[in-house]
Amino acid sequence: MEKEFERIGYRGATACSAAGISYRQLDYWARTGLVEPSIQEAMGSGTQRLYGFRDILVLKIVKRLLDAGVSLQNIRVAVNHLRERGVTELERMTLMSDGASIYECASPDEIIDLLAGGQGVFGIAVGKVWSEVEGTLATLPGELDGEVISGQNNDELSQRRKAKGA
Repeated sequence: MEKEFERIGYRGATACSAAGISYRQLDYWARTGLVEPSIQEAMGSGTQRLYGFRDILVLKIVKRLLDAGVSLQNIRVAVNHLRERGVTELERMTLMSDGASIYECASPDEIIDLLAGGQGVFGIAVGKVWSEVEGTLATLPGELDGEVISGQNNDELSQRRKAKGA
């Protein structure tokens, strides 16, 4: 059964705010298939795209990679790779890049090996980005089954704690 927090959708303006991007970027990336909304696609005039937590996480990672000078072509490859990963894998992953290629590191040893080989100029700890997105979304409104819900306690971490009874 689908967990409630996985169905919470965020409108474009909220996704932009949480990811630190412009609406123009969001729209372009959705139209070109880089990061498409997983909750609801726009279905013509007057309908809203709704982005899920994972979509916003990927948007923020894309923004960081672009800011670091990674090409959109390489970012597309990385995004496709991220889509294939499970949630637990994403939390533990670090993306390293030399500005041209992107490498996935799942352990500190892999990061050290990459750096020792002369590769890797910067890294993105996905778990850290995850926490940032959770913190931002905790204060922003989302939608669940067509109803607007307050930003308070609708982030994935809050929902996990609620599900565990913590």
